[in-house]
Amino acid sequence: MGKTTTVKSLAPILIVLLLTSIYGFWYKSSRGKVRAAKGPNTGLTEAILGESLGARGTLVQFSSAFCTPCRSTRALIENVVKDLSDIRHIEIDAEAHLDLVRSLDIRSTPTTLFLNSAGVEVGRAIGAPKREQITSAIALLR
Repeated sequence: MGKTTTVKSLAPILIVLLLTSIYGFWYKSSRGKVRAAKGPNTGLTEAILGESLGARGTLVQFSSAFCTPCRSTRALIENVVKDLSDIRHIEIDAEAHLDLVRSLDIRSTPTTLFLNSAGVEVGRAIGAPKREQITSAIALLR
């Protein structure tokens, strides 16, 4: 077996490793960051969410039962908003509200929507955001 045969047999493995590495870097960089809303929505109401909105804004977290990052995200958000009387945190079970999940294009849990006082999405965090990201997004709510 010559060198060219060895290189040819390793090529598929190297290609797979390269592609999975690229995907891993993309996935890690896209999770947890708060991004501006992609398009305007008509607003989420108390009737849709099942709870009242905050006077300044609302953080709506979509979670699922077996999602470990969902629990840490819930604890972090609750800690951040506990002293903010004009900001509400609402957690929604994604599995129990599939129509809402589909209509809002929620693709993974946790996903947190940042809504202004009118219930319009102004930002979104896919994955577990950091404290600084949450506080920065809350500061922009009006």
